[in-house]
Amino acid sequence: MIAELKRRFGLALGALFALTLPVVAQDICQRVDFEGTAYALCTVQAAQEPDLHLWMNGPDGRVLGDFSRIRATLPEGEGLVFAMNAGMFHSDYSPVGLLVRDGAEESGIVTAAGPGNFGMLPNGVFCTGGQRPFQVIESRAFSEARPACRLATQSGPMLVIDGQLHPRFLVDSDSRHIRNGVGTSPDGQVAWFAISNRAVTFHEFGRFFRDHLGARDALYFDGSISRLYAPGVGRADFGRRMGPIVGLTAKD
Repeated sequence: MIAELKRRFGLALGALFALTLPVVAQDICQRVDFEGTAYALCTVQAAQEPDLHLWMNGPDGRVLGDFSRIRATLPEGEGLVFAMNAGMFHSDYSPVGLLVRDGAEESGIVTAAGPGNFGMLPNGVFCTGGQRPFQVIESRAFSEARPACRLATQSGPMLVIDGQLHPRFLVDSDSRHIRNGVGTSPDGQVAWFAISNRAVTFHEFGRFFRDHLGARDALYFDGSISRLYAPGVGRADFGRRMGPIVGLTAKD
């Protein structure tokens, strides 16, 4: 009951914010269906890469943690097109693995196996503004190559690795959550940010990126606090505070 009330309130807020949505946002996010499950999908093209951001702390040094605080930090005349949580974090909201913003590394890469979803190797890194506009790279390969990134965030597990689903995903798994993540087109010109509208397995979520979108590489962000701000599709989810957040801005 509480979850449904939060969902309805978020939809109402999304509809309200959509009244002042930048025109560019109309084609960014949409609702799509795959194998009987609805997903919210936000598509970012290479030309929009400079307007993609990773948020962590505000001007006061404190973690931003939610969509409303991010919106409050934007310059006058700039709007938030969409945003979602972008990787796992510790109890103090600091990122579990790599975080790069504006080319500066703020948290180091983690390549060892470990507990939980993050440590389910192979995990990976979402990188923008490097050799290609968008890349999802397996973490150990990333650590060896050290590609330049304007933005980078590490999470895990990988959903799709070179066109194959993560080897530990089970077709008949009973582990279901609302999940979100990112995938990239084979040429690196497009990044797809998606969140399921209902609980799905890893296998189902990976198939969405591979079979519906054609992603050869995709990365899981989370499944316990997955949330989306996308007024273009009437979404303004709320709940507990988050660590890293990725999103797109545009001039009003």
